[in-house]
Amino acid sequence: MPKIEVNEELFYTLAQRRFDTPEAFQEALSVAKAELDEDSDKTLPPHERTLKIELNDTNRPDLWSTAGCARQLRVYAGGEIPRYPFFSSPTSARTAGRTARVAGAVQKVRPFLAGFIASGAAITDAALRDMIQTQEKLAWNFGRKRRTVSMGLYRTARVVWPVVYTAVDPDSVSFVPLQWDAPLTLREILRQHPKGREYAFIQEHEPLHPLLLDSSGQILSYPPIINSADLGAVQVGDRDIFVEVTGTDMPQVLLAASIMACDLADQGYTIEPVAIEYEYNTPFGRRCVTPFYFQEPVFCAFERIERILGKNQEELDGRACKAALRNMGVPAEEVRGRERGQPLEKEKPGMRVYPPPYRNDFLHAADAAEDVMIGQGLCSFTPRRPRDFTVGRLSPITAFSRTVREILTGMGYQEMIYNYLGSRKDLVDTMRGDGKRIIRVANPMTENYEYVRDSVLASLCMSEAVSGHAAYPHKICEIGKVAYRDPRENDGTSTRTYAGFLAADKDATFNTAAAQVQTLFYYLSREYAVEEAEDPRFIPGRVAAIRVSGSPVGVFGEIHPEVLAGLGAAVPCIAGEIDLDALL
Repeated sequence: MPKIEVNEELFYTLAQRRFDTPEAFQEALSVAKAELDEDSDKTLPPHERTLKIELNDTNRPDLWSTAGCARQLRVYAGGEIPRYPFFSSPTSARTAGRTARVAGAVQKVRPFLAGFIASGAAITDAALRDMIQTQEKLAWNFGRKRRTVSMGLYRTARVVWPVVYTAVDPDSVSFVPLQWDAPLTLREILRQHPKGREYAFIQEHEPLHPLLLDSSGQILSYPPIINSADLGAVQVGDRDIFVEVTGTDMPQVLLAASIMACDLADQGYTIEPVAIEYEYNTPFGRRCVTPFYFQEPVFCAFERIERILGKNQEELDGRACKAALRNMGVPAEEVRGRERGQPLEKEKPGMRVYPPPYRNDFLHAADAAEDVMIGQGLCSFTPRRPRDFTVGRLSPITAFSRTVREILTGMGYQEMIYNYLGSRKDLVDTMRGDGKRIIRVANPMTENYEYVRDSVLASLCMSEAVSGHAAYPHKICEIGKVAYRDPRENDGTSTRTYAGFLAADKDATFNTAAAQVQTLFYYLSREYAVEEAEDPRFIPGRVAAIRVSGSPVGVFGEIHPEVLAGLGAAVPCIAGEIDLDALL
């Protein structure tokens, strides 16, 4: 869950209240689904004290900042719901020539852009730190490590409008990146700069890379990697900054820009919109003035609120619901209507909720009911004992897996437990595979956990690779999940439960493996057949497929010498795996 560090003085100023004890602060934070992770050091001066807050809701990125969290506490305690006039019917006249032009070349690279100008008092050190933290939290958590959303801050004074957002050959452009002292090409940034190496996975395989520059040719940044050391180096004391957001999902890009704009407006900055002009069609047209309010109202019937929260109609009338939503900073009105997804339903009495511009989590009527619950206060609900009694039981595949586990253990195999993620070297290359059906993680933390295993045999073989010092024979097994590409499934992948076994011994042969399979199926009371098969993991002619009722359910045989050489195994190995879902 996201954690933020907030300047105590700035937070209490924006919240318009102070808390005498950590317990009181903790109670107040519950309305934001947050908790105090660490109190401030009271020996420090007030302006240097830092509070650490942990947020327990990933659906509310607007709370991942000092201003956002303080806003929720302030409004809940009776403060006014803030108004943001810069969202109201923006026109080209209001942008005063502040335009960003998005070239067609960027459409297939990183197609969406939003931006605005924030001007006002000189930026303090605490305010700058909070801006950078908000920028990073939105990009890392909400933007999936900058893949779908990233944000940049720039010194506005020297920017020559209009700004141009385009895509270029990564070897054709160079500039001095932030925290560097010499120009680098975009490709060199990915290889040499710390931020470039950290986020290279986003752009390194693309033929064209995004670039943001102004009309005079000055480079603002290389989104989503790094700002320039010139226009992209915002400093304490600056009064005007340009905030831009780029990404691959337009609603997310617009929401991130709205969150940052509302946070800065709450801190007293004046927000001036920027017109974004596209050379191609977008979900919101070819011209969009940002910050842009795009949220749709949500209707929630009183009967649904009553059913979800367990309160009767007298307690949940229009006035009570409207007051509860107001505590959450959410405007609402009492109307008759239909809920989303229920077009044929009769109109019912309820609430029409208008999401604030910094929120986009009202996807269903239940979301409105949740805000009513939090707005009323959890202490207002009388505890009730559960009225339903149910008995839990194991799923069929879990029970069957336990049976297989007991049989293999009785056959002398030691059970192993492995990670489901691994490297391409271990899961594909060492096993002589082609990798056609293996699933790659889009944004892995390390290459050692970059792929989802599609077989348990690779995991068992990795154990044998480090077990040469142990006395032979070796007999290990595993029952676990595998996943692989499967075009027959709706999401294109299939997740299955596999049982696998491996035995290493100087006398291990195909007949040994066949005997192990026969023993397993005997104790399972299942009929099976074998047929000749081809599998690059096994020696040709010493591998067989297992069929039950004519359908393939597994494979077994002698491990190929090339696999053994890659493992550093000193003796022959036999192995097999069975799809327990198919067998069940």
